Amino acid sequence: MITVRHLNKTFHDGQKPLTVLRDVNCEIRKGEVISIIGPSGTGKSTFLRCLNRLEEPTAGQIEIDGDDILAPDADVRRLRQKMGMVFQNFNLFEHLTIIDNITLAPRNLLGLSKADAEKRALELLEMVGLGEKAGSLPNELSGGQKQRVAIARCLAMNPQIILFDEPTSALDPTMVSEVLAVIRQLASQGMTMAIVSHEMQFVRDVSTRVFFMNDGIIYEEGTPEQIFDNPQKNATKSFINRIRTLEFRLKDRHFDLYDMFGQVQRFCSKYGLGEKIFGKIQHVIEEMTSEIMPFDTAVSVVIDYSEKNGTLTMTFTQENYTAADGIIAGADADNVSLMLVGGLCSEMTEPVPGTVRILFNA
Repeated sequence: MITVRHLNKTFHDGQKPLTVLRDVNCEIRKGEVISIIGPSGTGKSTFLRCLNRLEEPTAGQIEIDGDDILAPDADVRRLRQKMGMVFQNFNLFEHLTIIDNITLAPRNLLGLSKADAEKRALELLEMVGLGEKAGSLPNELSGGQKQRVAIARCLAMNPQIILFDEPTSALDPTMVSEVLAVIRQLASQGMTMAIVSHEMQFVRDVSTRVFFMNDGIIYEEGTPEQIFDNPQKNATKSFINRIRTLEFRLKDRHFDLYDMFGQVQRFCSKYGLGEKIFGKIQHVIEEMTSEIMPFDTAVSVVIDYSEKNGTLTMTFTQENYTAADGIIAGADADNVSLMLVGGLCSEMTEPVPGTVRILFNA
């Protein structure tokens, strides 16, 4: 359905040219769900935008059903009717109702009557679970609801292919699942899709194939099982097994607790960890720093989140700890704070005296 050969894209906005895509080659077949993953800044979104010519490639060839869309006489308008795109930030018209947002393009570009366009829009709103929101304005909807409307608007043009550019990155973590559920439904119906996403479990569940992009190329591709369970290249292995880390060094008990909580909350939000986990982390920090750690010297706190395994580990280390029996072993048997922390986590251990490790299943 889509064939890409030797695709290159260089930006010349600054004094020094910036090459974002370099010799990208791939095929996307009808009915496939291609997920595109990789570190930030490796060309994933630019690749999607080149596919429907929102960005003009510097060199290369893109064919859609055998038509060269980079040819001088290519009908870009017809291309964009065939290939819909859902963006990070919804791009709804704030002054129009939801149903008017959805019917605008089908009426103007496809020539549908108002009645036919509205009938189709209502069907799509029902499909994405928002039938009662037809007369609402965008500012009356949550971020997740707006993104579902954006998907319905895209579907109203009857595309053969849908491109999703990080469709959940602008959402509160609590709203991610409702958008991903709609995309899963489209995948089950056989819609051809290319999805840039950082939601690794979703990518694993929904994809036919996965493209790992690095340094402007498709560095490795394969089935989800191949990419996640048996990656062949070092950069892929590093990315798939990546652990996100947040570190603190607390000189004494008089540290800025609320600043620490703010950083932890941003960390949880960035990596899709919900309010429940954030609440547990808060309680653990409070108990560990106020009651359990001796604070004879500075204490380091390290929070590690494994995106692959979905586990979160908190490690509290008392610097220059000298007692032989350890913090946990040396505590009273009825220590309420230790019992509280133990009840919040999956596992609490002290691998070496002075270092307490707390594990959560995120």
